Amino acid sequence: MTEFSFTCLGVRADRFAAGPTLVFRLRVTASGDTPVHAIALRCQIRIEPARRGYAPDEADGLTDLFGERARWGSTLQPVQFAQVPLLVSAFTGETEADLVVPCTYDMDIAATRYLNALTDGEVPLLMLFSGTAFTGTGGFRVEPVPWDREAPFRMPVATWREMVEQHFPGCGWIRLPGDTMDALLAYRSRHALPSWEATLKALLATADQPSHDPLRTLTGTTGRNRP
Repeated sequence: MTEFSFTCLGVRADRFAAGPTLVFRLRVTASGDTPVHAIALRCQIRIEPARRGYAPDEADGLTDLFGERARWGSTLQPVQFAQVPLLVSAFTGETEADLVVPCTYDMDIAATRYLNALTDGEVPLLMLFSGTAFTGTGGFRVEPVPWDREAPFRMPVATWREMVEQHFPGCGWIRLPGDTMDALLAYRSRHALPSWEATLKALLATADQPSHDPLRTLTGTTGRNRP
């Protein structure tokens, strides 16, 4: 059986991708001198939050994920980041390949909320590999890539922020249900507000007034949620 090992050499933000994308550079090593015709890999990437420290402002941003800092001894559990396939082309001994990982800035996703809370330093990742390898001389045989193959990697927070800034410069992104979007559109139309930013600022200003109910302000006195 061929022994396979994996090392992550680095990561970069793909500035030419249509959406937020990270590209991890992998080194794949196969024992012996038997040719490897191809490897069909399954790559799971997890964030391991217990493997780094956190500044006070970072800890405040992670409260919704892990609770108060006093509880972190039991709540700092791994967070799923991505699961992607990779086809490694033919090689003998050792090769390098790019693992392309599409990302999201959806703040409903735990991994995104975690990464957004970090201000500096590195993100402790664990890359887990499994799959099927096709090897052999003068033909091929099928070998499994054991599920226990893994590679730790510390991704710079700056790389994540660079990727986000490429696609959402100076902005954030939130996902809302359709009925809430309809109510926001109706509110914007009634008040002739020029942008979504102005719409939300107007709602926030109203919400700061104790005598007003923000939900009633949004839907209007008739309860309609459409213009």
